[in-house]
Amino acid sequence: MTSLRKQQRGSSKPETNLIPLPKGTQIPNHIAMILDGNRRWARARGLEPWEGHKAGYEAVKRVAKAARDYGVHTFTIWAFSTENWSRPKEEIDAILNILRQGLKEFLKEAKKEKIRLVHLGRKDRFPKDVANLLTRIEAETAHFDKNILNLALDYGGRDEILRAVRKIVEDKVPPEAIDEKLFDSYLDTKNQPYPYPDLFIRTSGEQRTSGYLPWQMVYAEYYFEQDHLPDFTPEKLRLAILDYSRRRRRFGGNDKEKHFTFKPEVVARLELSWWRLSKVPEGTRFRDFVVSYLKEQYGISKSLAKEAGRHLIEALISGDKHEWEKAKKPLKKFYLLLKKNLKLAFEPEIVTSLHLKKWQMVNSSYDSTSAVEAEDVVKNLLAEEYRISNYQFEKAAHLRVLAEMERNKALAGMGEEHWDKASDYLQKYYHALKERVA
Repeated sequence: MTSLRKQQRGSSKPETNLIPLPKGTQIPNHIAMILDGNRRWARARGLEPWEGHKAGYEAVKRVAKAARDYGVHTFTIWAFSTENWSRPKEEIDAILNILRQGLKEFLKEAKKEKIRLVHLGRKDRFPKDVANLLTRIEAETAHFDKNILNLALDYGGRDEILRAVRKIVEDKVPPEAIDEKLFDSYLDTKNQPYPYPDLFIRTSGEQRTSGYLPWQMVYAEYYFEQDHLPDFTPEKLRLAILDYSRRRRRFGGNDKEKHFTFKPEVVARLELSWWRLSKVPEGTRFRDFVVSYLKEQYGISKSLAKEAGRHLIEALISGDKHEWEKAKKPLKKFYLLLKKNLKLAFEPEIVTSLHLKKWQMVNSSYDSTSAVEAEDVVKNLLAEEYRISNYQFEKAAHLRVLAEMERNKALAGMGEEHWDKASDYLQKYYHALKERVA
């Protein structure tokens, strides 16, 4: 497998008007995309299919540029599969016209930005002018190494493997000489510095790979986007990269990151104890609960827990008075202290912002809409703090919001049974959290 890509590249400034990635973001060396949903996007707007393909082409141009500006070396797009020949001739002709236009535009950009084009798939079934254009651009950009754009056209994963096997047989390679390295050299991605995608993105809500790069994507991280391709923006790419950056990539081995060893029941009991004090007091009892909670959850020393607790309590007191700007400073100090001593990878500014947003929602009454919004905030908060994907925190975020809804009901005097429900949900939340971070 290729080595892990360089760390800390997220701190570099993008060349376009992109929202910067936080310092320390781990950038994938290679992103592979399936461009899906053009026809559905068009039908939903009363347009012809090729109008959707045109909109998708414009979108992927922006996204490919953004990927390079964010520091992604290799970008692979699957624009036409071996099965797509079964579509209506009128649609295929429109796709080929867009392809001709796109290749000519790309050649100018490639020469300016030193991008190498590599065609993945077959050329023999394309019109001669398209096949010749692909071959010419590959030849004219072959010496560039700043970035690679892999264009999968008339591509199928099984077809790629079969073509490789046939070529190995034709070359009369002895069986004992066939290993992974040799097989790699017969694939369409041969001789590339990063042939294996780190991140796979598919638009339009489809959750399958459809045979895309089956050999190369064995350890890729998957990211499924609900929106159709024409609506996939550089901002959505940024979210996908952030989600990728939060994931632990073990490659079948051990996880070297610090594991959290807290006992869910103990952490839940300590947090519930300060919840039941209602309005935040400044007394010893509350302080002791907070210090014990921090010591248990993060596995830190008592002295460090006291120092962190001082900042957290100051933030809690300001938050209780809805003085959010005043709460921001001590809360950020709290997270800076955790990051420094626990060597966690989160960005304090982002975690602080998300935490304050959660507190603001907690201090308002939940309805079905705000509860869903709160779950999204909690997912993002947990994903950023613990560096695990949003998807993996779905369950924990839901339980956290349920616990806080019951707490609000209890604090509103709606009955003791709501404290019991809050306790139950809170314990389940910490169990779900530990399942992800242990």
